[in-house]
Amino acid sequence: MAPSWTSGVWTLLAALTLLSCNIFTWCEASRTSGTTTSGEREQEQGPSSLERVKRGWVWNQFFVVEEYTGTEPLYVGKIHTDSDDGEGNIKYTISGEGAGSIFIIDELTGDIHATERLDREEKAFYTLRAQARDRLSNDPLEPESEFVIKVQDINDSEPKFLEGPYIGSVAELSPIGTSVMKVTASDADDPTYGSSARVVYSVLDGEKFFTVDKNKGIIMTAVADLDRETQDRYELVVKATDMAGQMGGLSGSTTVTIVITDVNDNPPRFPQKMYQFSVSEGAAVGTPVGRIIATDADMGENTDMSYLITDGGELFKVTTDMETQEAVVSIKKPLDFENKRTHNVVVEAVNKHVDPRFVDLGSFRDQTIVLVSVSDIDEPPIFYPADGTIMEVQEDAKVGALVGIVTARDPDVKNKPVRFSIDRTTDQEMIFHIDPDSGAITLGKILDRETAGWHNITVKAVEADNHTLASQTSVSIRILDVNDNPPELATPYEASICEDAKPGQLIHTISVVDRDEPQTGHRFYFNLAPEASSNRYFTLWDLKDNTAGIRTQRSGFNRHEQNVYFLPILVVDSGPPSLSSTGTLTIRVCGCDTDGAIQSCNATAYVMSAALSPGALIALLVCMLILIVLVLLILTLKRHRKGQRMTEDEEDMRDNVIKYNDEGGGEQDTQAYDMSALRNLYDFPEAKSCDSGPDIRSLPQWIQAKRVGGGGAEAAAAAATDFSLFKGYIRKKVEQADADLSVPPYDSFQTYAFEGTSSPALSLSSIHTLSTTSEQDFSYLSEWGPRFRQLAGYYAPGNPEEERS
Repeated sequence: MAPSWTSGVWTLLAALTLLSCNIFTWCEASRTSGTTTSGEREQEQGPSSLERVKRGWVWNQFFVVEEYTGTEPLYVGKIHTDSDDGEGNIKYTISGEGAGSIFIIDELTGDIHATERLDREEKAFYTLRAQARDRLSNDPLEPESEFVIKVQDINDSEPKFLEGPYIGSVAELSPIGTSVMKVTASDADDPTYGSSARVVYSVLDGEKFFTVDKNKGIIMTAVADLDRETQDRYELVVKATDMAGQMGGLSGSTTVTIVITDVNDNPPRFPQKMYQFSVSEGAAVGTPVGRIIATDADMGENTDMSYLITDGGELFKVTTDMETQEAVVSIKKPLDFENKRTHNVVVEAVNKHVDPRFVDLGSFRDQTIVLVSVSDIDEPPIFYPADGTIMEVQEDAKVGALVGIVTARDPDVKNKPVRFSIDRTTDQEMIFHIDPDSGAITLGKILDRETAGWHNITVKAVEADNHTLASQTSVSIRILDVNDNPPELATPYEASICEDAKPGQLIHTISVVDRDEPQTGHRFYFNLAPEASSNRYFTLWDLKDNTAGIRTQRSGFNRHEQNVYFLPILVVDSGPPSLSSTGTLTIRVCGCDTDGAIQSCNATAYVMSAALSPGALIALLVCMLILIVLVLLILTLKRHRKGQRMTEDEEDMRDNVIKYNDEGGGEQDTQAYDMSALRNLYDFPEAKSCDSGPDIRSLPQWIQAKRVGGGGAEAAAAAATDFSLFKGYIRKKVEQADADLSVPPYDSFQTYAFEGTSSPALSLSSIHTLSTTSEQDFSYLSEWGPRFRQLAGYYAPGNPEEERS
């Protein structure tokens, strides 16, 4: 590692090393003084106490220079004992680190040599053990002892920056001497020996802007005008030299990158002094008009800025887009092309984070002008006033009366005609009408303030030639009151008075309700009605506060003589016009206790309570309760007996009544019954031999009507023929039934559904019999009332004179 030109120097260094090192020898100082003492003691004590005198190792450190490049082994030192007489009887050996390889010993002389090139930076010392033995017996002459061979340093290692390359940072505009960072170089040489490891620092490249402390390695700024916007990083080369920088010292270098960090030393700037945008007048509030941005040469949070409007902010507002740092100009209030067509808006950009150290550099804000042009569109009509109208009309106004006029116009330059209408969803009863051209609102129906005091309608306005553009406004119509409702007494209409009331005593205060609401307020007047002018019991006193008091005129009321008084009261309002009504106040006379508390207002209850004691009243109530219980028991028994009789009757009916519930299928059913006999009205062979005359009372009504009413000779003859045949047939069947002894005498009811052409004939029954031998008597049917009158006529005994007639 040493330079080639120093090969001749190593011989000189080796000689110096030998001079500075003491030769390893055996010391016999203890033996000289001790041996003698030990020998005398041995002679005094005799042969049995003889012992060997110990000899000790005495040595200094051995030194060997590093990086020896000679061709011969380098002499390190010599071990020797004073017992060595030079005849070669003693053999010297070494063991330990490097023994036999790096270090060799001459067995005869004890000289130690280094055979290899040593490096102190790799190993600074070696620990070995020395031994002296008898050459012939190989017995150790002395105990084995350690010694150290130390490698002596030379300046063969240059300083190294183990942590390089370095990266540091410093804020721009930092003052001179601001510490940036520290660099450290390490030298592997021995710092305790000479100046080989003493390092100093210097800047090789970049010394114009930065310096370094030569002893500590601290890099500092050399100028105060470092500007990140001009140059944001610097590359330095820092050198470290050992030997304290003296001639011949070794050196090493490293690269240091210094980043210039930003400070807020630049204000925002708008690239343009004026921006132009266009927007429609119909754009809604909040619609963005345009975006502008101010630039800032700084970076990071130093570029954060906010925008504000310093002039022209009545109709516009500005917000900051936090992501892009843009200013967004938007509409704050509705625009009107007809009112103003261009707007100048001054927008200012301001830094959010201003560093007070750089305030003197200037204002950290900038302004620009935003010119906004408003474009025209076709707009719907506008009402005046825009927030609605309130109108008033008298309650008694006539139909067609003018309520008020709404006004609207086309805001565009053309000013087109406007047409008006009422939204009928707000006036479903069509109480109001509006003139489509003038906007005049008139009455369509009679008003009643007491029903509805306000009417809220919506009026629409459209352009005459474009009904798609419409606007609307609210119209509130207040109905002004007129005095059209008379006052009325407020409930209750009753009062009470004690029998022992004194004259002039206030017994009741009356008040009045009026559905009208005059603007000056209510004022009511109270008087007794004319029919009560002769009243001798009560007086009315107007309290002048829309109420009146009823007072007594006399004393000694007796509810047994008269317990109720009716007092008519006339109430008149203040108009105009004045209206009145009469209300009746009912005054009841009641019994009161000594404190004036009402006990009872019922005269009957009062008499009973005076005539009967409480015990008598209780006895009376008990008797009434017993009577009620007896009546209920009797009714229950009667109902029980009646139920038993009904049960027995039902059992008899089940035994004796036969129900026939057999019906044919009508005239169309030709299979179940033989209908030929009924269809042939005059084919009754059983009735041809019957000689008895017909009985008109036993015939149906339609036959009786023909027989009695006449209608010509032909009609009479036809009626007589039908009657004789039909009656003969019925009589024949009855006689057969009466003569048949095989059937019991059960009553049977058979229905013959026979109808002729346009015949109103009713049903016929076989219950009645004309046989004189029949045991049945139906004369009691006439006693059953008008409902059974016709049936009694059928079954009553025949009158021969009526039949002949």
